[in-house]
Amino acid sequence: MNKKGYVYIIGNNRPTVYIGVTSDLRKRIWQHKEDLVKGFSSKYKLHKLLYYEVFENIELAIRREKQLKNWRRGWKIDLIRSINPEFIDLYLNIE
Repeated sequence: MNKKGYVYIIGNNRPTVYIGVTSDLRKRIWQHKEDLVKGFSSKYKLHKLLYYEVFENIELAIRREKQLKNWRRGWKIDLIRSINPEFIDLYLNIE
């Protein structure tokens, strides 16, 4: 049985953003919020879940993550605004 996959965008109020992929979205975002993920996200205090997509399997999520990472910054911000115009933290709304 394949696990679902998630592509997510986290950010802060600037907005600086980071794109990642995971099979357990709630756990991964919690790790970012607690600065347990060392690197870019902890350095810039990226604690808000701004956007995410759900996929039937992790392979599709990885493909989408690679696509989004190649996008220009403005396109990423537009994508977030398309579903989250107020840049609110979606963490409590994870399905």
